[in-house]
Amino acid sequence: MTKVAVVGYGSIGARHARILQELGHDVMIVSRRELEMPARCASIEEALQYGPEYVVIANPTAEHHETLLALDRTDFAGDILVEKPLFARPHAAELINHRVFVAYNLRFHAVLQRLKVLLADQRILSAQVYVGQYLPQWRPQSDYRASYSASAAQGGGVLRDLSHELDYITWLFGGWRRVAALGGHFSELDIDSDDVFSALLETSACPVVNLQMNYLDRVGRRTIVINTDHCTIEADLVKGVVAMNDQRETIVCGRDDSYREMHSALLEGRDEMLCTFQQGLEVVNLIAAIEQAAESRQWVTR
Repeated sequence: MTKVAVVGYGSIGARHARILQELGHDVMIVSRRELEMPARCASIEEALQYGPEYVVIANPTAEHHETLLALDRTDFAGDILVEKPLFARPHAAELINHRVFVAYNLRFHAVLQRLKVLLADQRILSAQVYVGQYLPQWRPQSDYRASYSASAAQGGGVLRDLSHELDYITWLFGGWRRVAALGGHFSELDIDSDDVFSALLETSACPVVNLQMNYLDRVGRRTIVINTDHCTIEADLVKGVVAMNDQRETIVCGRDDSYREMHSALLEGRDEMLCTFQQGLEVVNLIAAIEQAAESRQWVTR
């Protein structure tokens, strides 16, 4: 059993806490809000008196950097997992005293795991990546207008909220070389953050990656279509389906499975699948490049 401190108790913090408790770990919540639970404290400094060996940072994206710096100023010596994206804006890689990982749990999704195997030794020619979900239906128990997703100042917006796609694009297809983009707030959603982004990328292992992400899709989709020299592969992460040419397989994926696998891998020292601090910074830099490309209407090259 590991002592864990979860910083932040919004929907994602509550999910991390629940899953870690289900895995048998001792969880302390760090939140300024009054919560009806015994294991809660109001600050990181107070939480460290509890003696955690593992800290999960799940407060609003805009607070991640200062939270990491606060931990870095203490004598905490354990591992840190930061919710995605790592930061709202690019920062220097000054945090060198801890093992820090980023919670891109979709790397552990069974469909993406299968896709990774199928792509081994294939020459990738093109990829189309799509993710969309209607924001008011995302967390139906709460008002979407009060969520961090609706607030640019808190690090919300589709480009950061759904940055899983940016991480697994570089994980599957290699680092980005150049990007063009369009995006912004186009719908009638009552938010001040972006609700649609489309990007065209060239990566080290794929000459054409077409990405769209949005807060608008009433059905809710997360799909990938890849063409190689020898086959077309389609992956549906929501339905749990992978099709290679005319061969189709269904993969059972529980809603929390990828989170469980991610936490277990980190706590057991199996680091090879995890998103590292440096890789998380690469995603933040890609977000900034996409925004620059959309604003300038020009390609941004590394």
